[in-house]
Amino acid sequence: MPDTGPLDAPLPPADRSRILRDSAGVAVATGLYGVSFGAISVASGLSVLQSCALSLLMFTGASQFALVGVVAGGGSAWSGAASAALLGTRNTLYGLRLAPLLQHRGPRRLLAAHLVIDESTAMAATRESRAAARTGFWATGLGIFALWNLATLVGALAGNALGDPRAYGLDAAVGGAFLALLWPRLDSRGHRLVAVLAAAVALGLVPLTAAGVPVLGAAGVALLVGALSAARRPGRTA
Repeated sequence: MPDTGPLDAPLPPADRSRILRDSAGVAVATGLYGVSFGAISVASGLSVLQSCALSLLMFTGASQFALVGVVAGGGSAWSGAASAALLGTRNTLYGLRLAPLLQHRGPRRLLAAHLVIDESTAMAATRESRAAARTGFWATGLGIFALWNLATLVGALAGNALGDPRAYGLDAAVGGAFLALLWPRLDSRGHRLVAVLAAAVALGLVPLTAAGVPVLGAAGVALLVGALSAARRPGRTA
């Protein structure tokens, strides 16, 4: 009998239950935040349908907030899309890590690619077996996807019913929501340094460029640092 290796070990029922419980907690905590996106998206000038389409088709919170933030600031939809794409490049790196671990093929691989976000990656990448990784990935990804889209609809309908968003201060909420997403990730000195550099570049571009360009500049800083870090990492482990 061929040696299948530790990654192919079966998942005990107790471990499966624990992973599902943890995934449910992450899904609820993250998915319900979609209410904020829905309300802020409508306040930024998007329709309820457009807001829901973003959550359904883009499904990556930071990129979604970046897009509506640029639109709210008077930038073009193209600038917003470019900002969202730059922030979404990290999901490509996640995919490179998850592909050999999950080993999905065909339609399931396409669906898995759509569910590659921070939380589903975190719940899969640290598992000791492929079965555990798949369980954590799918339970977290599908749970957040369902709740995020439902919460986006609720938030968009509520925001639409409020009327003029400026009367409630919702027009200034995009920045606050984006910072709320960013804050938990400032867990190391390196991450904080990147955040400061990105903020400095954005502030420097504000008086010189059109709306949306400062966000692109800030995202470019983070992307450049990430690329340089990835390029140096193999040399450190050699």
